[in-house]
Amino acid sequence: MHETLALTRLLNQLFAGPVDSLLNAIGIHPLHPESPIKDALALELLIAALLLLFFIVVRASLSVEKPGVPQQFAELIHEFIGGQSETIIGHNYSRFQSFVTIIFLFILACNLIGLIPGINSPTEMEAVTLGLAVATFVYYNFYGLKEQGLWGYIKHFAGPVWWLAPLIFPIEIVSHFARIMSLSVRLYANMFAGGLVTMVFFSLVPIGVPVLFLGLHLLVSVIQAFVFTLLVMIYLSLAVQHEH
Repeated sequence: MHETLALTRLLNQLFAGPVDSLLNAIGIHPLHPESPIKDALALELLIAALLLLFFIVVRASLSVEKPGVPQQFAELIHEFIGGQSETIIGHNYSRFQSFVTIIFLFILACNLIGLIPGINSPTEMEAVTLGLAVATFVYYNFYGLKEQGLWGYIKHFAGPVWWLAPLIFPIEIVSHFARIMSLSVRLYANMFAGGLVTMVFFSLVPIGVPVLFLGLHLLVSVIQAFVFTLLVMIYLSLAVQHEH
C-alpha cells in the first residue's frame, strides 16, 4: 500500500505493531496491518506536536519589556478568542478559553496544512471532523452537567411550559445529538470541496490560476475554523447558563 507522506511511513515503521495490538484489543482489525497509521493521523500528530512546541517556546520566552514574535502572536490569539468567548459565554468564560483556543488553533492548522502541494488537510477526512465534533459534544455536556446538576441540566431539554415537556423533550434530545453531525459535516464538506477544487485546477492549469484557488482555500480554512469555534462557544453558553 502506497503512502504519500514520509512521516506516515516512518510512524508505521516505528509503531505499526503497538497500534495493531491496540486496535485488535478493542475489536478493530485493520485491513492493512503493516500500515494502520494513515496520513491524516500522522498530520494530526505533527500539528499537535508543533502546537505543543509553540506553547513551550511562548512560555519559556515570556517577557513584559520585550515580548517576542511568538508571544505577540499568542497574545493576539488569546485576546481574540477571549473577547469572543466573553461576549458569547459570559463572565465565566475564562475557564473554557484554553479548550476553545486549542480547538481553533488545531482546526486552523489542519486546514492550512492542505495549502502545501501534495498534502491533503486532515479535516478533509470525515473521521477527523467527527472526532472533533464528538470531543466538543462530550466537553460541553460535561460542563453542563457539572454546572447545572443532572436535574437542572435535564430541564434545559424540557422547555419552559411543563405540559409541553413530553413533546419538547424528545425533539430537543434528537436535535442535541444532531449537533455532532452538523459540526462534523459542515467542516468536512467545506474543506473537502475546497481541497478538491484546488487539486483539479492544479492538474488542469498548473501555473497561475491555481494561486487564486489557494487564496480561496486559505479564506475557507480560516472561516471554517472560526465557525466551528463560534459554535463551540454557543453550545457552551447554552449548556452552562442558568434559567432565571
